[in-house]
Order: sequence, then structure tokens, then C-alpha cells
Amino acid sequence: MKKKVVVIGAGPAGIMAAGVASSNGANVMLLEKNDIIGKKLLITGKGRCNITNDTDIESLIENTPGNGSFLYSAFYTFSNSDLIAFLKEYGLDTKVERGGRVFPVSDRAKDVVDTLNKYLIKKNVRVQLNSSVQKILVDKKKVKGVALKNGEVIECDSIVLSTGGVSYPGTGSTGDGYDMAKKLGHTIIELKPSLVPLLTEETWVKELQGLSLKNISISLFNKSGKKLYTDFGEMIFTHYGVSGPVILSSSRHILNYNFKDIKLSIDLKPALTEEKLYERIQRDFLKFSKKQFKNSLDDLLPQKLIPVIVNLSNIDGQKYVNQITREERKTLTELLKNLTITINGSRPVKEAIVTAGGICTNEINPSTMESKLIQGLFFAGEIIDIDAYTGGYNLTIAFSTGFLAGINSSELRSQEAE
Repeated sequence: MKKKVVVIGAGPAGIMAAGVASSNGANVMLLEKNDIIGKKLLITGKGRCNITNDTDIESLIENTPGNGSFLYSAFYTFSNSDLIAFLKEYGLDTKVERGGRVFPVSDRAKDVVDTLNKYLIKKNVRVQLNSSVQKILVDKKKVKGVALKNGEVIECDSIVLSTGGVSYPGTGSTGDGYDMAKKLGHTIIELKPSLVPLLTEETWVKELQGLSLKNISISLFNKSGKKLYTDFGEMIFTHYGVSGPVILSSSRHILNYNFKDIKLSIDLKPALTEEKLYERIQRDFLKFSKKQFKNSLDDLLPQKLIPVIVNLSNIDGQKYVNQITREERKTLTELLKNLTITINGSRPVKEAIVTAGGICTNEINPSTMESKLIQGLFFAGEIIDIDAYTGGYNLTIAFSTGFLAGINSSELRSQEAE
């Protein structure tokens, strides 16, 4: 007799779980409250979808600061290489970019969703859209079915709960799954934003709103001066603070500090040593010797940044370049190598790329993704208290945990035959 499996949430974890469970002989229904599957996938990687990372499994775990060791079974059962091969099998070619990031060759997230939809069709998964689950039905600590908000009851033998986190609620990630799990006795570790834009204390940051800086390096320090993180790449100034790739990556490293009392140091010229930068400034000052200081930095800095640097340097902007002292040149050099900003918070979790926190991993069997509290209840994806850095790691987690949940939710148990 076929096992009946209900999967709640048609993101990457839920889609994978549903397809695998059906391949394993189960009768599967995939419930999605949106009118399409993979809604959040469509906006990942700025619409390009950073599917995974081309690295080894140990590195996948190292890049998952939120309970990475919980994922050994998931990654070894269905690895990033397996994911790439799976997508290729269903017609999606991928490419590897900087930092091992893997994207579809087409650069279209929609092609990833279309590929997953093709997978569901081929595996005969019944997909029911516009279907919100009200409650998971349990009897004697064992799954019995789900009750939908429209009053419909669907009986089943096992459930995969893969409703995502609470970031980007417009895509359907509104925390429904946490409430369902909590009502069944599961512990929800505090939900926090991860991979999130940061708030800054200095008022001059607002003057730079919209300015993007490329090829800069950043470092983060706690209040005792310990370096927490360093990175190289691109960032952007906003009306509330800072964002962009290196900022989002760095934010996970200060999550445990609650984004407070953190100094962000920006090296505007990381390719030059302080000595070489000083020499460069000397050459520019020789070239612009008859100009005022405020008009002498065009070759060195973006136009929007110049007034801020002039002000922070405490060098009179009206002063002619040929009157600037050696000490002032040195001060300017140090400022460009260490533009310091105070981080005093983050944007809300709904604006984060991923949610940190979730269902406590101590209450989930890492070899099966099954609840240790409720028989027949499985978890997959962002709903679990697992989170990783940017670079395709979080989607890898979703697919791998979905695969593991799909296999085990569809396995017939000896006791069920009794």
C-alpha cells in the first residue's frame, strides 16, 4: 500500500522533498499557499538564482555558522554535486562564477523554477496551489493529516514541513510553519535577521545614499578591537546605512553581537599599501597644486564621496593643495585606508536574505529530518535553525534537507504494517 505524504510549502526544500518521496513510491500532495511554486526562488541572486557553491562538503559545513554540523547526513546523502547533476538531468545547464557561486547559464531564476516544475510533473506530484494549512493533525504523538484554512482535511501518513523562514514575507515566508511546530511542542530558537543590510550611527552616511563602491575591502571589529571579519568586493550606501554583497556577508559575523557596538572599517584603496597611496596622493597634489583641496580629489575618489572625505579629514576644503602639510597628507592617507563607521543595528528580519533561528535542531533527527517529538513529521529548509553565508550555501541546505526528508517521509515502517 502506498504511503500518503503531504509536503507543506513549495520552495526548493518542499519541491525536492515531494519529488523524492514520489520517486520512492509514495502518494504525494504538495500544498502551497501562493498561486505559483518557488516564489522566493524567483528573486534570489537578484533574479539570477545562486543555486549552490562549487566546493567540497567540509567547506559547505564551514560556511554554515548556524548549526552546520547538523548537515553532515544531508550533504553526504545529496551533495552540491548531486544537485548540479540533478538540474542537468532535467535540462538546466549551470556555470561557476567568482567564489564558487553556481548560477544557471541563462542567468534566469525562472529557468530554475521551470526545471523544478518539470521535475514535479515527471514524478506525478499533485500540486495544490492557493492552499493554506491551518493545523497539523496529530494523534498519540503521530501525524494523522492536515487541516486547511478553507476547512478541508487531508489525511496522510507523514508530513514534510518546509514553509521557510520570515524573511521576504511577500513571497509567502510569514512564519506559519513555526506556529504549527510550536503547537506540537517544538522549541523555536529566536528568529533573527541574517545576511541583512546594516544601520549606521554617523549622519554623513546618508549623504552618500546610492553610492556604490567597488573593489573595496572591509573589516569588522567589536568594541574591544577584535577583528571579526574581513572581505573584498562591493558595497552600497543607503538612507539608513550600508548594504551590498560584502555587507550582507559580514552581517552574519556580528549576529551574536546583536549588530551593536561594531566598527566597520572601509579600505577605499586596498590595492595600494599606505606608503604607495601616500605617494599617489603626492603625485595628484603635484598635478593639482594650484587647486583648492576640495577640487583635488577627482582622480582618486567618486564625486559624491569627496565632500565627506574633505570634511572627515579636517583639512580646510578652501586650502590650496600646495599649502597642505605632510601631516595632513598622512592624515588623508590613513582616512582612505580606514574610513570608519559605527554599526548600531540591522534592518528587520523581513528584509534579510535568510532567517537565523527556527526549529531547534536538538529536536530533529539529523539522519532523517524527522521530528523527535512527533512520529511522521519531517522538516526541511529554512524553517530549521540553520543558516549559512551568501554564496549558494542556503539553497544547498534547502535542497539537501529536502532530499533527506523526502526519502525518509516516504519509507514504509515495519510498525505501520502491524
